[in-house]
Amino acid sequence: MAQRYVRVRTNQKQVYYGLLRLDRSVGVFDAPPWLGGQLTDIDLKPDTYSILAPCAPSKIVAVGKNYLKHALEMGTPVPREPLLFLKPSTTIIGDEAAIKYPKQSVRIDYEGELALIIGSLTQGETLHGYCKDLSPELARKVIWGYTIANDITARDLQKKDGQWTRAKGFDTFCPLGPWIVRELPLEARLKTFLNDSDTPKQSASISEMIFSPEFLVSYISHIMTLNPGDVILTGTPEGIGSLTVGDRVIVEIEGIGSLSNYVIA
Repeated sequence: MAQRYVRVRTNQKQVYYGLLRLDRSVGVFDAPPWLGGQLTDIDLKPDTYSILAPCAPSKIVAVGKNYLKHALEMGTPVPREPLLFLKPSTTIIGDEAAIKYPKQSVRIDYEGELALIIGSLTQGETLHGYCKDLSPELARKVIWGYTIANDITARDLQKKDGQWTRAKGFDTFCPLGPWIVRELPLEARLKTFLNDSDTPKQSASISEMIFSPEFLVSYISHIMTLNPGDVILTGTPEGIGSLTVGDRVIVEIEGIGSLSNYVIA
């Protein structure tokens, strides 16, 4: 099993980054691992902490319509360049946290996605700064790890507003986690399940993306500086659908695990 990097809150309200072991204990780092954090002598027992979203980014950069069949199901042309939007960091919640159905909307949708965690350029063994104007080759090197995301969207407001800030920006609209892995199979499959169904609503290989992860990171870095710990959502495949109060939505990605959240009023 790949190493699982987590962010946790102890029963005493202290927040740490750490490494989740098979026995569910956590070895604590002295800093975020993408900033060179190292394991300390602190070990947390399984009943002494709760798992949070695995990072606290300065920004979430998301990509729309990055799977061909999803663009077609939306009735729109395939983008010639990545279609970008931002989600506030306040949208982030962790595994098993509640998605809050906003009063302003009458339809919210799930969108299961692969998320990239940005690291730092290095020079030798030294952290060498933030990520700006990167080639695809360098972009590949600054993808520190991978996790699961759910880009919750108020679909009615997206159509009404003509731009996506409100529809994508409500608190709790970016479930993320439960942990980060450093490596991912090229053909890893993403699946989204609703409630107790064994039949996925979404199912696609991440290799079906129109624009690859390294291309996306390079493209975005020519627009804005990417800071260590920032998150990039790489788009959702076809099969999006609505959520109602009481629903549980589970996004699985092979090689990472599963992210589960439920909807409340």
